[in-house]
Amino acid sequence: MNSQTPALAALEAGDLEAHVVRYAPAGNAPEAAARRGVPLGALVKTLVVRRGAGDYVLVLVPGDRTIDWPKLRSHLGVSRVSMPDADEAKAATGYERGTITPFGCEGDWPVIADTTVAELPVASIGGGGHGIAINLAGVDLVDYLQATVADITTPLAPPGA
Repeated sequence: MNSQTPALAALEAGDLEAHVVRYAPAGNAPEAAARRGVPLGALVKTLVVRRGAGDYVLVLVPGDRTIDWPKLRSHLGVSRVSMPDADEAKAATGYERGTITPFGCEGDWPVIADTTVAELPVASIGGGGHGIAINLAGVDLVDYLQATVADITTPLAPPGA
């Protein structure tokens, strides 16, 4: 586990009240949330979405929600978006899949946060390495990243539904 990542270096260089959490890497979002000490809805995933060739946005999605693709396309004003493969996502951000975060990201990509992110008392977002998270108030996360806030997700279906 890296002791220092570009995300942690960016966090140290900024003026943001946040807490770094180190935990044993997890195999899925519910397990990661438990190891970070937060509910699943407070775990914030950073997803790379391609608008066009070499044109990406970072989308912040709570762990208990999923991207609503028609809403996202409408918000972006495009008829089509896609998810890049792991190699393309790493080339765009500098992070491998599972560690992607807007903090210290190589590309200066716009960030879109679902409306629910700003409402979180604690948002736990990746820290740029496996087993590293950054916990902070959702509103502080949105403000610091200068994220656009939009209604772009829907709740995940309950297991067995």
